[in-house]
Amino acid sequence: MATDTKTIQTDTKGAATPVAAARVDNRDHRSPRGAGPARGGARGGGRGPREDRAARSEYAQKLIGIRRVARVMAGGRRFNFSAALVLGDKKGMVGVGLGKAADTALAIEKATRDAKRNMINISLTKNRSIKHNVSSKYCASVVEVRPSPGRGLVAGSSVRIVLELAGVSDVTAKLLSRSKNSINNARAAVEALRQLAK
Repeated sequence: MATDTKTIQTDTKGAATPVAAARVDNRDHRSPRGAGPARGGARGGGRGPREDRAARSEYAQKLIGIRRVARVMAGGRRFNFSAALVLGDKKGMVGVGLGKAADTALAIEKATRDAKRNMINISLTKNRSIKHNVSSKYCASVVEVRPSPGRGLVAGSSVRIVLELAGVSDVTAKLLSRSKNSINNARAAVEALRQLAK
């Protein structure tokens, strides 16, 4: 009886191995995954349209705030992302934009388009300063910008980002309010620079 059981086990083992091999062979013939890396490499070889757009952009940009905001609906709260950024060419053009979307990348793209629509072009002196004192109020933010030859750029908060991307140097900026809202501070700085618009 022992010999019979051994022969049955070997028979089942012998029968199982060719079936497994056949399954592996069939899977290899059917599956198109063998050409996966070559096809993926060919497809991902070039840069996408977003990368080209970013590479060709003539403007520098800096995010000054990104928040998750909620809107209360009948079924609950709906979450979106709000992005605020400053866009400038460091040659006198600058703008602040705000964008909202369900995705951060889309919110940043909308903010970029908004900043491009609201750009201003200011006239600078030969040493990249401003001609006279300017001040402005936006909501609760009050900003004053004064020319100060030889001191470089002295500013804080998002006002510094606005002045940097506008290409302004040798100025001193002062926040005359206690507002910590970076978006309002940036918009107040743009409103002050608007008085120097060409």
